[in-house]
Amino acid sequence: MEEDLCFPQLLNISCKRPKNSASHIYPGFLFLSFISLMTAVLNLLVIISVSHFRQLHTPTNFLLLSLAVSDFFVGLLLLFQIMLLDGCWYFGDLMCVLFVFLGIIITSASIGNMVLISIDRYVAICDPLHYSAKVTAKKVQICVSLCWTTSLCYAIVLFRDNLKHLDRFNTCFGECVINMGFIEQVASLCFTFIVPITVIIVLYLRVFVVVVSQIRAIHTQNAAVKHHYSGKVTAKKSEIKAARTLGVVVVVFLVCLCPYFCVTLSGQNSSINTSSVVFVVCLFYFNSFLNPLIYAFFYPWFRRSVKLIFTLQVLKTGSSDAKILY
Repeated sequence: MEEDLCFPQLLNISCKRPKNSASHIYPGFLFLSFISLMTAVLNLLVIISVSHFRQLHTPTNFLLLSLAVSDFFVGLLLLFQIMLLDGCWYFGDLMCVLFVFLGIIITSASIGNMVLISIDRYVAICDPLHYSAKVTAKKVQICVSLCWTTSLCYAIVLFRDNLKHLDRFNTCFGECVINMGFIEQVASLCFTFIVPITVIIVLYLRVFVVVVSQIRAIHTQNAAVKHHYSGKVTAKKSEIKAARTLGVVVVVFLVCLCPYFCVTLSGQNSSINTSSVVFVVCLFYFNSFLNPLIYAFFYPWFRRSVKLIFTLQVLKTGSSDAKILY
């Protein structure tokens, strides 16, 4: 009987482990530990690359830097999420609230970064003539700062009751329960799902339409098409390629995000078990592991910068002025 308790020494007040949790905990623990480590390492490479090399100090890359920062912290938070595989929380009430609190901040910031990336690509593709004037490094830095500040304030408002009473909703030791009222749930649904996802989808649908039309114009060399686009300003091929790459990032993000919110919307009375909840949360976190892999596949500058980092060339004087973009 004691083996079924989260804390066997606390017979009367300890939570019970879910049945059959031991059958998958060790493979899952090893797999998620690897994903957590690689998520932190890969995103740290993105952070170092964009921060160190001056040639990469562009508005779009600053947005990727902010996204990499949030993804880096996701990798660290995933270590705590791993502990929930056996259905028990071992770190106490304070860490329970802080874990969820930081998770909300990072999740909100990630979603905000995706919205900013979508806006950046929309302006670059749909209004290339005024892009350099509308989107500057300073404006992007201000927007990123506002994104993180808003996420912090949102988390404080959302968890004000939980922060005041840490163990208010826990019924036994080994449980991590965070409660939100109906108003908070509606606000969370709108702030972190409906509004941003709608904005992202609408902007990228518009970008997709414009990109398709411009690709046809580029590849079609007959006079009629040339005449049709002669009075229009089209985006550069590099901008179109960047839109494709970041479009992949956004699509992967949506695929990983939607199951998480479906579980969230299902409520506490649903038939979804603990393992399924942990799975969709880990799927959401897994997106942070995929992002730098997408950069490595699509961005030559990331592969070059990683090579310079691993060969310790970044430690040499003047390495920040190295030519990364060809």
